[in-house]
Amino acid sequence: MPKIVRLHAFGSVENLKIDELPSQPLKADEARIKIQAACISRDNFMLINAHDFSAYGFPVPELPSKLCYEASGIVTEVGEEVDGSWVGKKVAPNLFIDEIKYGMLGEEAVIPASFLCEYPHNLSPQEAAAFWVPYLTAYGGLKSVATVKKGDYIAITAGASSVGLAAIQIARDLGAIPIAVIRSSAKKEKLLELGAAHVIATKEENYAERIIEITSGNGIQLTFDPIGGSILKDLIAGAAQRGTIIQYGVLGNEPVTFPLPEIIAKDLTIKGYSVGGGLLFDNAKAAEARRYILEGLSNGTFVPRVAKVFPLENITDAYSYLNSSEQLGRIVISTE
Repeated sequence: MPKIVRLHAFGSVENLKIDELPSQPLKADEARIKIQAACISRDNFMLINAHDFSAYGFPVPELPSKLCYEASGIVTEVGEEVDGSWVGKKVAPNLFIDEIKYGMLGEEAVIPASFLCEYPHNLSPQEAAAFWVPYLTAYGGLKSVATVKKGDYIAITAGASSVGLAAIQIARDLGAIPIAVIRSSAKKEKLLELGAAHVIATKEENYAERIIEITSGNGIQLTFDPIGGSILKDLIAGAAQRGTIIQYGVLGNEPVTFPLPEIIAKDLTIKGYSVGGGLLFDNAKAAEARRYILEGLSNGTFVPRVAKVFPLENITDAYSYLNSSEQLGRIVISTE
């Protein structure tokens, strides 16, 4: 029987257990996947720690619950309504799969066949499990929501995050100049190696002063920020006239004070964005995003970065490492 990781109680990663379960029967429109690798993320902590589900319009899940919506594997069986040629293909299912219903953290998963997507042959299973979330998120902010021109300066806060790394690569592909914004300089040299044109460590440098220096006083055309909170005033100070700030997260977890006179004087646009609402529910935009990302992966323009691979048996260690923020890249669970 396949081993499946399930959450048996809310509140701690220690409540994750590896259960041996019978293979579930297939519905007519579903596919069975032998999972080779699965990618964990901070989003999983919302389920593990029993985040306020009702505030986001979700019912409280029944326990034990599956989890994880990013994985790669091989299709081993399909339902009667599904094209049989999928069997044997290596796939990385598209987002967003309901992780409670179709969670892929384990040796086997059954998902709707409509989510199946072959991944480029030059990727390892570990890389294939790790690319959809960061690249789709970065694509939506830099290419779908905003209009980036060649030579534009783009400030990418949380620049060492997986989305930040993907945004650096996409910005360079669009001909823009990516500036990674991080808290300390510990990862500065590596970020420069990975494609950042400049790196600003906000605990050690004045953000607005460095932006004036880097851009010769012109400011930042586009800021891609998942933090919010107190850093927003600095991002506004560093923004160019008629610049845009794309806000796609609230990691700062603190109230925001808007310096309205400066926003008005600079004619700034501050736009909220989520990959689910802003991209994936527009079929045409989603298809173009997938085409662009898969092409970039195939030709080597985009290279997913895997920080560390853990065996399935060490799942709690993997989440502890993820929570440490020491990594530069994704955390992947191998089932092989």
